[in-house]
This record gives sequence, C-alpha cells and structure tokens, in this order.
Amino acid sequence: MKKFPYIHIILFVLTCFSTLAAGAFMQGVNVLETPGEILAGLPFAGTLMTILLFHEFGHYIASRKHHTDATLPYFIPAPSFIGTFGAFIKMRSPIITRSALVDIGASGPIAGFVVSFAACAIGLSMSRVVNVVNTGGSLNLGDSLLFTGMAKIILGNIPPGRDILLHPIGVAGWFGFFVTSLNLIPIGQLDGGHIAFALLGRRHRHVSIVLVAVMGLLGILSLLGLGGWEGWGVWAALMLILGIKHPPVLYWESPLDKGRRMTALISLLIFIITFCPSPIVITQ
Repeated sequence: MKKFPYIHIILFVLTCFSTLAAGAFMQGVNVLETPGEILAGLPFAGTLMTILLFHEFGHYIASRKHHTDATLPYFIPAPSFIGTFGAFIKMRSPIITRSALVDIGASGPIAGFVVSFAACAIGLSMSRVVNVVNTGGSLNLGDSLLFTGMAKIILGNIPPGRDILLHPIGVAGWFGFFVTSLNLIPIGQLDGGHIAFALLGRRHRHVSIVLVAVMGLLGILSLLGLGGWEGWGVWAALMLILGIKHPPVLYWESPLDKGRRMTALISLLIFIITFCPSPIVITQ
C-alpha cells in the first residue's frame, strides 16, 4: 500500500506561498507588513508553478510509461528572488533502455518549454517599454536568442535609453526558459545528460568534463570582473558534487530509433535558443 504523499503536498503548498510572496515583492508589496496583499503575486506564482508542474510531471509520466519507479515531484521553497529553487523527482529504479533515457530526459524540458513560451508571449504582450533612469543596483535579466526574438516581434525595436518593464507573467516565462536551458546542459544526470548519454555512451563523460571546466572558467572570469555570470562557477561546483558520470543503462539497444534522435535534436535546439550566457546582471 502506497503512503499518502504528505511531504510532496507540504512542500508544494510552501512553494506556492514562497513564490506568491516573491511575486508580490515584484509588485512592490511587503507581505510581512501587508500579508493580505500577497495575492498580488498570483500572476507570477501561478505561471511559474505551472511551468514547474508541467516540467516535473513530464518526467513522471515518461517514467511511468517506461516502468521506471519515480517519486512525485519535490518542490523546493526558498527565500530567493523567485521564491523557489525549483523541483525534482527521484528515480528509485534504474532506467532500463536508451530510448527510456531520451524520453524521460526530454519530456520535462519540452513540456516546461511549451508553457514557458506561452508565458513569455503573454507576458511580453502585457509589458511596457519605459525610459531607463537611475538603474543602479537594479536586477536585469539577460537575453537568450529566443527571448530576444520574441521581444522584437511583440514589442518592436527598443531604442537606446529605453528598456522593457517585464510583466510578472513574462518574468516567470523567462525563468522557465532559464530553468529549461540549465536542465538541458549535457552533464552528468541532468536532463541533457540523460539525452547525451543515450546518444554518446561513455563519450558523454568527456563532454561533461569539458563543459564543467568551461563553466568554472566563466565563473572565475566573472569574479575577476571580466564579464559573464558568477553563477556558472557555483553550477560547475554543484555538478562536481553531484557527479559528472552517468550510470549505465541495463539494455543498450542499437541503433537508437529516428523518433528518439529527432527528440534529442529538438532538445538540443531548445537548449541553444534558451541558453543565456549572462542570465542575471545587477547594474552598478
């Protein structure tokens, strides 16, 4: 008899509240002083939680399809700018085939990407172009290829001295793109790591080593004031702690069918167009 998922539900509810508080803060509401106004954060929180739910349940459903024992999602509330450190599911049994690796690895990012794309389109259409004045200490979100293209199509060319004041739904969509690209990095047991291992086998480890080294270098360059994002150094360290080696599958079927190869190609394309070298910049 399966246990009732108390921990999953409690973490989900806590993350709903923490993202609501973060969304309200974006709207200028201090929920400690005026807790009754926390619902001002609903557009952001509702969008972000939907993206995370689609991402994690994409993995969960694919795992069930391939008879892989996986937990329900664990959401992580956090006192961060967006109110969460994301969510994850735990695999309690090995992934048996390469096809299952591709399906389980790609299903979450692709599902989350679709919702993030819709959120960015809606959020950008509700955003305003404003004059840029006295931006010292403000937080700026970097541009991926896809987000830049969407902004240009929806809002047109942004003249010098002006910038986009992004609607909270658009902010959630931007973070959805960012989470998608992070998960699709082909390292270790990230989603992209599952896909890369299914395609490359043992050669995947060499890719992981190179990418961790590149991220570590970018983090160092950022600390030296030479551009980039210091978060890449933290991400590289985290990858080393979690491990860059991917466990083998039980059955190495060959060749991988065309459908799975196309899924891997789509995942790579999504990674390229959502990747942001300097995602978060605080102006001086």
